[in-house]
Amino acid sequence: MHLHIEAHTLPGRNCGPGPGFPGISGIEVAVQRKDRPAELLDPQPGDAPTATWTLPCTFTADGELRGPYVQNRLGGRFVYLSWLGRRPGEEVSRMFRRAKLMLDEVAPRVLDEARLSGVLVARLALTDAQGGPLCGRVPLPAVVWSAGEPSDAFPGRAGRRP
Repeated sequence: MHLHIEAHTLPGRNCGPGPGFPGISGIEVAVQRKDRPAELLDPQPGDAPTATWTLPCTFTADGELRGPYVQNRLGGRFVYLSWLGRRPGEEVSRMFRRAKLMLDEVAPRVLDEARLSGVLVARLALTDAQGGPLCGRVPLPAVVWSAGEPSDAFPGRAGRRP
């Protein structure tokens, strides 16, 4: 079983300063490993036309999705997309925002179909309403969940299946 994330409309490599925010350059986005914020899967540049990741996972006996990139906290299971970048004067990138893809929002019918096909697909834009990196809980319909094969529009160049 795999969870395939297809992202589009990335915000760019720079995010200007704002109230209480110094600005960020060299922006990248990656998937965070469960309980290991420093372990990031295949960082993609913030100005890429698309970004894709394919994550190994399994279904538990009670139908929940688990895997090395599936977080499990109060409030449900989810996948973190972590944003990295450099503040002015810094040479090393660090995480400055995260987006949460909530697995409990996947319709039961879609999960059943994914179990049969072996692939659950999440499609979403990664730019927020202000033009910056999308962060926080990503609700429906901002993320579209489906079962089956990944889209032809998103070549699997990143996070290839193991």
